[in-house]
Amino acid sequence: MPEQVVEMYADGACRGNPGPGGWGVVLRAPGSEKELRGGETATTNNRMELTAVIRGLEALKRRCKVRVYTDSQYVQKGISAWIHDWKRRGWRTAERKPVKNLDLWQRLDALAASHEVEWHWVRGHAGHAENERADALANRGLEEHAAAGGHR
Repeated sequence: MPEQVVEMYADGACRGNPGPGGWGVVLRAPGSEKELRGGETATTNNRMELTAVIRGLEALKRRCKVRVYTDSQYVQKGISAWIHDWKRRGWRTAERKPVKNLDLWQRLDALAASHEVEWHWVRGHAGHAENERADALANRGLEEHAAAGGHR
């Protein structure tokens, strides 16, 4: 039986860097669509970009072919290219410094291995409808988290 194809549009947002942040995801499969969002009190933009993709992959119930669209070159290049060298060097950068956001990169690496993932970069704030929706969800996640006193 062929794997189900899912399109994922993921984005993160942060007010201040670090500062309060949010993440948003649009998941689209034949015949269905789902929106996800959330926020954190003290975080960075890169952590929210990674969290969006992680939460989207976590929401999948079975192995899928996933086309991930992100406006974060950090996420797209990190998972497609840089991660191989980081792992080979014991999760260290070319400068021999520890990889930032290691917990999230390791979680994303494990989740991506359980699916067939294609990574696509899209220019942010350039009129790409689904990326704009993911951005709006990330900002709503940030606002809702802040309105709940940072306890959501």
